[in-house]
Amino acid sequence: MSKSIAAMHVAKKQLGLDDETYRAKLAHITGKSSARDMSEPERQKVLTVFRNEGFSSKASEHRPDGRKKLTGKFAPKLQALWIAAWNLGIVDNRDDAALLAFVKRQTGIDHTRFLTDGGDASKAIEALKSWIKREGRVSYGNSQGQEWLQSDIAKVCWAQWRKLEPEAELYPDTKGFAAEALKIAGIERLSTPLGLLKPADWRLISNELGKRIRARKAGA
Repeated sequence: MSKSIAAMHVAKKQLGLDDETYRAKLAHITGKSSARDMSEPERQKVLTVFRNEGFSSKASEHRPDGRKKLTGKFAPKLQALWIAAWNLGIVDNRDDAALLAFVKRQTGIDHTRFLTDGGDASKAIEALKSWIKREGRVSYGNSQGQEWLQSDIAKVCWAQWRKLEPEAELYPDTKGFAAEALKIAGIERLSTPLGLLKPADWRLISNELGKRIRARKAGA
Protein backbone atom coordinates (compact mmCIF):
# COMPACT_ATOMS: atom_id res chain seq x y z
CA MET A 1 0.00 0.00 0.00
CA SER A 2 1.41 3.41 -0.96
CA LYS A 3 1.94 6.10 1.66
CA SER A 4 -0.75 8.29 0.11
CA ILE A 5 -3.35 5.50 0.23
CA ALA A 6 -2.44 4.75 3.84
CA ALA A 7 -2.76 8.46 4.65
CA MET A 8 -6.20 8.55 3.02
CA HIS A 9 -7.31 5.66 5.21
CA VAL A 10 -5.99 7.42 8.30
CA ALA A 11 -7.83 10.59 7.24
CA LYS A 12 -11.03 8.60 6.79
CA LYS A 13 -10.82 7.35 10.36
CA GLN A 14 -9.68 10.67 11.81
CA LEU A 15 -12.50 12.61 10.15
CA GLY A 16 -15.07 9.99 11.18
CA LEU A 17 -16.20 9.11 7.64
CA ASP A 18 -18.18 5.93 7.06
CA ASP A 19 -17.51 3.88 3.89
CA GLU A 20 -20.37 5.39 1.91
CA THR A 21 -19.47 8.99 2.78
CA TYR A 22 -15.78 8.34 2.17
CA ARG A 23 -16.31 6.90 -1.31
CA ALA A 24 -18.77 9.64 -2.18
CA LYS A 25 -16.17 12.26 -1.25
CA LEU A 26 -13.51 10.54 -3.33
CA ALA A 27 -15.84 10.45 -6.32
CA HIS A 28 -16.75 14.10 -5.86
CA ILE A 29 -13.09 15.17 -5.70
CA THR A 30 -11.61 12.97 -8.45
CA GLY A 31 -14.46 11.14 -10.17
CA LYS A 32 -13.12 7.87 -8.75
CA SER A 33 -14.49 6.18 -5.64
CA SER A 34 -11.42 4.01 -4.95
CA ALA A 35 -7.99 5.26 -3.94
CA ARG A 36 -6.34 2.38 -5.79
CA ASP A 37 -7.84 3.56 -9.08
CA MET A 38 -6.40 7.06 -8.68
CA SER A 39 -3.14 8.49 -9.93
CA GLU A 40 -0.75 9.87 -7.33
CA PRO A 41 -1.69 13.51 -8.17
CA GLU A 42 -5.35 12.61 -7.64
CA ARG A 43 -4.58 11.07 -4.25
CA GLN A 44 -2.69 14.20 -3.25
CA LYS A 45 -5.68 16.29 -4.31
CA VAL A 46 -7.89 14.21 -2.01
CA LEU A 47 -5.42 14.57 0.87
CA THR A 48 -5.35 18.34 0.37
CA VAL A 49 -9.13 18.44 0.73
CA PHE A 50 -8.96 16.25 3.85
CA ARG A 51 -6.29 18.48 5.39
CA ASN A 52 -8.48 21.52 4.80
CA GLU A 53 -11.21 19.67 6.69
CA GLY A 54 -8.98 19.03 9.70
CA PHE A 55 -6.94 15.93 8.89
CA SER A 56 -3.39 15.97 10.24
CA SER A 57 -0.78 13.23 10.12
CA LYS A 58 1.75 15.28 12.08
CA ALA A 59 2.95 14.52 15.60
CA SER A 60 1.56 17.92 16.60
CA GLU A 61 -1.90 16.34 16.73
CA HIS A 62 -0.91 15.19 20.23
CA ARG A 63 -0.55 17.43 23.25
CA PRO A 64 2.64 17.49 25.34
CA ASP A 65 0.99 15.15 27.87
CA GLY A 66 0.33 12.59 25.12
CA ARG A 67 -3.42 13.14 24.84
CA LYS A 68 -4.75 13.45 21.33
CA LYS A 69 -5.98 16.86 20.26
CA LEU A 70 -9.47 17.32 18.97
CA THR A 71 -9.67 17.06 15.20
CA GLY A 72 -11.71 18.96 12.68
CA LYS A 73 -11.43 22.16 10.70
CA PHE A 74 -12.92 24.29 13.47
CA ALA A 75 -11.44 22.45 16.47
CA PRO A 76 -8.46 24.80 17.05
CA LYS A 77 -10.70 27.88 17.22
CA LEU A 78 -13.17 26.19 19.54
CA GLN A 79 -10.42 24.86 21.80
CA ALA A 80 -8.78 28.29 22.03
CA LEU A 81 -12.09 29.86 23.05
CA TRP A 82 -12.82 27.08 25.55
CA ILE A 83 -9.43 27.50 27.23
CA ALA A 84 -10.01 31.26 27.32
CA ALA A 85 -13.34 30.65 29.08
CA TRP A 86 -11.62 28.30 31.53
CA ASN A 87 -8.87 30.83 32.26
CA LEU A 88 -11.53 33.47 32.86
CA GLY A 89 -13.22 31.22 35.40
CA ILE A 90 -16.37 30.93 33.29
CA VAL A 91 -16.24 27.16 32.82
CA ASP A 92 -15.14 24.74 35.53
CA ASN A 93 -13.95 21.92 33.27
CA ARG A 94 -11.33 22.46 30.57
CA ASP A 95 -11.56 18.85 29.36
CA ASP A 96 -12.37 18.15 25.70
CA ALA A 97 -15.47 16.21 26.76
CA ALA A 98 -16.95 19.38 28.26
CA LEU A 99 -16.25 21.31 25.05
CA LEU A 100 -17.79 18.55 22.93
CA ALA A 101 -20.90 18.61 25.13
CA PHE A 102 -21.16 22.36 24.56
CA VAL A 103 -20.75 21.92 20.79
CA LYS A 104 -23.47 19.28 20.74
CA ARG A 105 -25.87 21.53 22.66
CA GLN A 106 -25.33 24.30 20.15
CA THR A 107 -25.26 22.28 16.93
CA GLY A 108 -26.61 18.78 17.61
CA ILE A 109 -23.29 17.42 16.28
CA ASP A 110 -21.43 14.90 18.44
CA HIS A 111 -17.79 15.76 17.67
CA THR A 112 -15.69 18.53 16.17
CA ARG A 113 -14.44 16.15 13.49
CA PHE A 114 -18.00 16.04 12.13
CA LEU A 115 -18.28 19.82 12.25
CA THR A 116 -17.53 20.65 8.62
CA ASP A 117 -20.23 23.20 7.77
CA GLY A 118 -19.33 26.82 8.44
CA GLY A 119 -22.87 27.63 9.50
CA ASP A 120 -22.94 24.89 12.11
CA ALA A 121 -19.49 25.84 13.38
CA SER A 122 -20.52 29.48 13.63
CA LYS A 123 -23.36 28.54 16.01
CA ALA A 124 -20.89 27.06 18.49
CA ILE A 125 -18.16 29.67 17.99
CA GLU A 126 -20.46 32.68 18.29
CA ALA A 127 -22.32 31.20 21.27
CA LEU A 128 -19.02 30.66 23.05
CA LYS A 129 -17.72 34.13 22.16
CA SER A 130 -20.97 35.73 23.34
CA TRP A 131 -20.70 33.84 26.63
CA ILE A 132 -17.09 34.94 27.09
CA LYS A 133 -17.96 38.51 26.18
CA ARG A 134 -20.92 38.61 28.57
CA GLU A 135 -19.50 36.73 31.56
CA GLY A 136 -15.80 37.46 31.08
CA ARG A 137 -16.15 41.05 29.85
CA VAL A 138 -13.87 40.39 26.90
CA SER A 139 -14.30 43.21 24.40
CA TYR A 140 -13.96 41.35 21.11
CA GLY A 141 -13.56 43.80 18.25
CA ASN A 142 -12.63 46.72 20.54
CA SER A 143 -8.95 47.51 20.95
CA GLN A 144 -9.63 50.70 22.98
CA GLY A 145 -7.14 52.51 20.77
CA GLN A 146 -4.32 50.24 21.98
CA GLU A 147 -2.26 48.45 19.32
CA TRP A 148 -1.45 45.49 21.58
CA LEU A 149 -5.15 44.91 22.28
CA GLN A 150 -5.86 44.01 18.66
CA SER A 151 -5.36 40.28 19.29
CA ASP A 152 -8.10 38.23 20.99
CA ILE A 153 -5.69 36.56 23.41
CA ALA A 154 -4.48 39.98 24.62
CA LYS A 155 -8.11 41.02 25.15
CA VAL A 156 -8.63 37.89 27.25
CA CYS A 157 -5.57 38.71 29.38
CA TRP A 158 -6.76 42.25 29.97
CA ALA A 159 -10.21 40.95 30.99
CA GLN A 160 -8.51 38.50 33.38
CA TRP A 161 -6.53 41.31 34.95
CA ARG A 162 -9.67 43.39 35.46
CA LYS A 163 -11.27 40.39 37.15
CA LEU A 164 -8.29 40.06 39.48
CA GLU A 165 -8.04 43.83 40.00
CA PRO A 166 -11.66 45.09 40.12
CA GLU A 167 -10.48 48.67 40.65
CA ALA A 168 -8.57 48.71 37.38
CA GLU A 169 -9.59 51.71 35.33
CA LEU A 170 -10.72 51.74 31.73
CA TYR A 171 -7.36 52.14 30.06
CA PRO A 172 -4.87 49.25 30.12
CA ASP A 173 -1.87 51.18 31.44
CA THR A 174 -3.23 51.12 35.00
CA LYS A 175 -2.87 48.93 38.09
CA GLY A 176 0.47 47.50 37.03
CA PHE A 177 -0.90 45.27 34.28
CA ALA A 178 1.94 45.91 31.82
CA ALA A 179 4.65 45.25 34.40
CA GLU A 180 2.99 42.05 35.62
CA ALA A 181 2.36 40.79 32.08
CA LEU A 182 5.99 41.30 31.12
CA LYS A 183 7.17 39.65 34.34
CA ILE A 184 5.03 36.57 33.67
CA ALA A 185 6.32 36.42 30.10
CA GLY A 186 9.89 36.39 31.44
CA ILE A 187 10.83 39.74 29.90
CA GLU A 188 13.31 41.54 32.12
CA ARG A 189 13.01 44.95 30.49
CA LEU A 190 9.75 46.20 32.00
CA SER A 191 9.66 49.16 29.64
CA THR A 192 9.12 46.78 26.69
CA PRO A 193 5.95 47.75 24.79
CA LEU A 194 3.19 45.18 25.11
CA GLY A 195 2.79 45.35 21.34
CA LEU A 196 6.04 43.38 21.02
CA LEU A 197 4.64 40.36 22.86
CA LYS A 198 4.05 37.28 20.74
CA PRO A 199 0.99 34.99 20.86
CA ALA A 200 3.01 32.45 22.87
CA ASP A 201 3.76 35.17 25.45
CA TRP A 202 0.09 36.05 25.77
CA ARG A 203 -0.85 32.38 26.19
CA LEU A 204 1.69 32.11 29.00
CA ILE A 205 0.24 35.21 30.65
CA SER A 206 -3.33 34.00 30.23
CA ASN A 207 -2.53 30.60 31.73
CA GLU A 208 -0.87 32.17 34.77
CA LEU A 209 -3.68 34.66 35.34
CA GLY A 210 -6.11 31.78 34.91
CA LYS A 211 -4.43 29.92 37.77
CA ARG A 212 -4.86 32.98 39.96
CA ILE A 213 -8.52 33.38 39.04
CA ARG A 214 -9.27 29.72 39.77
CA ALA A 215 -7.37 29.86 43.06
CA ARG A 216 -9.34 32.93 44.13
CA LYS A 217 -12.58 31.28 43.06
CA ALA A 218 -11.76 28.12 45.02
CA GLY A 219 -11.00 30.16 48.13
CA ALA A 220 -14.09 32.32 47.88
